[in-house]
Amino acid sequence: MTASPAAGCAAPDQAAPLPASLDLEKETVITGVVRSAGGEPVPGAYVRLLDATDEFTAEVITSPAGQFRFFAAPGTWTLRALSRHGNGDIAITASRGINEAAVTVAVE
Repeated sequence: MTASPAAGCAAPDQAAPLPASLDLEKETVITGVVRSAGGEPVPGAYVRLLDATDEFTAEVITSPAGQFRFFAAPGTWTLRALSRHGNGDIAITASRGINEAAVTVAVE
């Protein structure tokens, strides 16, 4: 028996538009794109959200266009991208609203 995709468990579509009902005065959204050193989007990369003490908080897989999104609290965060192209980190300070970040991974 094969389960349908709807019956499985998966991360939300990272490329989907934000819900119209989202109140950006109350929410903090961290969004961005993982790119190779050559500037190409990296699909299927794992992006980890680490708190100010480098503790793991969440993880998503990038969309076919390399996009990712987290809903977090305001504060200092590290985004860590892990892919077959290499790995990369970026530190950001997020505030309420949409916070954009680009993570570049080194090509092996």
